[in-house]
Amino acid sequence: MSSPTVLASDTLISANAVDYLIIALYFGVVIAIGVMAKRRVSDSLDFFLSGRSLPAWVTGLAFISANLGAVEIMGMSANGAQYGLPSVHYFWVGAIPAMLFLGVVMMPFYYGSKVRSVPEFMRRRFGTGAHLVNSISFAVAQLLIAGINLFLLGSIVHALLGWPLWVALIVAAAIVLCYITLGGLSAAIYNEVLQFFVIVGGLLPLTLIGLHRVGGWSGLSDKLTAASNANPDTVAPADQQLNSWPGQALTGFDSSILSVIGIVFGLGFVLSFGYWTTNFVEVQRAMASNSISSARKTPIIGAFPKMFIPFITILPGMIAAVLVTEIGKVKAGEAVAGGASGEGVAYNDALLYLMRDILPNGLLGLAITGLLAAFMAGMAANISAFNTVVSYDLVQQYVVKDRDDSYYLRIGRIATVAATAIAIFTATLASNFSNIMNYLQTLFGFFNAPLFATFILGMFWKRMSATAGWVGLVAGTASAVAVAFLSEDAFGSLSTGVIPIGGQGASFVAAGAAFVVDIVFSVVVSLVTKPRDPAELRGLVYSETPREDLVDADEASYPWYRRTLPLAGIALVMVIVLNAIF
Repeated sequence: MSSPTVLASDTLISANAVDYLIIALYFGVVIAIGVMAKRRVSDSLDFFLSGRSLPAWVTGLAFISANLGAVEIMGMSANGAQYGLPSVHYFWVGAIPAMLFLGVVMMPFYYGSKVRSVPEFMRRRFGTGAHLVNSISFAVAQLLIAGINLFLLGSIVHALLGWPLWVALIVAAAIVLCYITLGGLSAAIYNEVLQFFVIVGGLLPLTLIGLHRVGGWSGLSDKLTAASNANPDTVAPADQQLNSWPGQALTGFDSSILSVIGIVFGLGFVLSFGYWTTNFVEVQRAMASNSISSARKTPIIGAFPKMFIPFITILPGMIAAVLVTEIGKVKAGEAVAGGASGEGVAYNDALLYLMRDILPNGLLGLAITGLLAAFMAGMAANISAFNTVVSYDLVQQYVVKDRDDSYYLRIGRIATVAATAIAIFTATLASNFSNIMNYLQTLFGFFNAPLFATFILGMFWKRMSATAGWVGLVAGTASAVAVAFLSEDAFGSLSTGVIPIGGQGASFVAAGAAFVVDIVFSVVVSLVTKPRDPAELRGLVYSETPREDLVDADEASYPWYRRTLPLAGIALVMVIVLNAIF
C-alpha cells in the first residue's frame, strides 16, 4: 500500500498555489457543512435518514451526485477513450429507464412502509433468511466499492499532487470520515449537492476546450476515423466508436444482434434495474425526503442531469484518445511508460492526461477539486448506507436488541469509522484489476442482479415464499460468481477463460445468469413451500396494496411540473431522442 515519496517535479501534472488554494477552500466548506449538520442530529432517524425532512430538489441532486463518484468519472472517461460512443449505454439504457421505474413504481413501497433500509424491506417481505443474506452481501459490497473510490482517489492525488499514495488515502478518508461522523446523512446529502456543481464545473471545461482543440464534433470524428484506419488490428472501426448502436466494441460480441440483446437485457434490464431499484446507496437519498411525492420525484429529478453526464465523462475520453499522445499510443496497442500507477499508461489515465494537456492553472485546480468531490460523494454514499445497514439490520436485529436509540446512533458512528478504515485495505483489491469498470460491473452482477430478481418477483407475485427469498439470492449470486470465474477477464487474473467472453460483455452475461437462476430457483421453491397470508402483504406486494397507499393525496393539486408522472414522461421522451440522435 505504501508508495515512495514523489517530488513535485515527478508529478504527472504541476499544480501551483492557485490550484492548492481552490482545493483547500473546498475542503474547508466540506468540513463546515459537517459541523453545521451536526446541530440537527438528535436521534438515529436524523443521523441515518435526515429526519425525512429534505425537499425533492435536494434529494434529487444528492441522488445523482452519490452515483457520480470517481469510479464513474474515471471509468467512463476510460470507456470513452477505448470504446467511444457505445459507452453512453451505461446512461441512456443502463440508468434512466430504471431510475424512472424506481420513482414511479417502487419508491411508494419503500417510503410508504417507513422502512429505514432496503434490507429491512426484504425482512418484512421474506423474513429473516433473505434479510440476513441481503444485509451481509450489501455491507460487503459497500466496503469493496468504497475501496474502489479510495484507490482511484489515491491514484489521482498521487499523480496530480505528488503525495505518497498512503498519505493520499489516509487524508482523503479522514475528511470523509469527519463530516459523515459529525452530521450523518444530512452532511452527506448537502455535501453531495455541493459536489454535484463542483464536479460539473470542474469537468465541463475539459469538454469545451477539448472540442475546440480538435475542431468540434466533425474534427473529432475525422481524427477517430484516421486513427482507426491507421491501426485496424487494435482499434475498433470508426463507425462503431461514433455510433452508440449496436455497441459491439463495448460488449465484445461479433454479432450485432447479440450485442444489442446483451446491452438491452444484460445492462439495460438486469444490471440497470438491479442497481437503481434495489441499491440502498441510491434509495437512501429518496427515503430522506419530506413526503411520498418528494420520494417519488427524487430519482426522476436526478434523471435529467444524469442523461447529460456522458458529455463531461465519455466525450472527454474520446477527445483524449485523439488529442493525448500517450492515450493514442495505448489505443494503437503500444506499451507506454508512466501513468497514474507508474506501471504504464492505461485508459483509466485518459482524463488526467487531458487535464495536463489543455487546462491552465486555476481551471486545473477546479478540475482536481471536481475529482476530489466525485470521490468523496461516492465514498460518503457507500459509508452512509453501510452504517445504516450495520446498525439497523445487523446489530439491532441479530446482535443487541431492544436498546435505547442513542445506543444505535453510537453504533452507526463506530461503523462509519470501521468502514473508512476497512476501505483503505479493500482499495488494494481494486489495484489487482486492469480495468476498474470490469471489476465494478462484476460486483454489481454478484450483489445487485440476484437481489433485483428476488425483489421484483416478490413485489408482483404474492405466492413467492420466504424460503424462496433467501434460496434465490444465494443461487443467483453463486451463478454470477461462477460465470465471472469461467470468463476471460471479468474477475481479473482469477478468471479461467473457459467461457470465451471478455470485457464488460462478460459482466452482462454474469448478471443475466444471476437473474435467470434466481428467478428459476425462486419459482420452484415457492411452489413447494408455504406462502405468506395475503393479509400480511399490504405495502409489500403490488396486488395487495390499495392505490391510496402508493400516492400522495396532495400531488393532484400541484402544477404539472411538480407531479411525478409528467416529469417521468418528459425524461423518457428526452432519453429516447438522445438514443435516436446518437
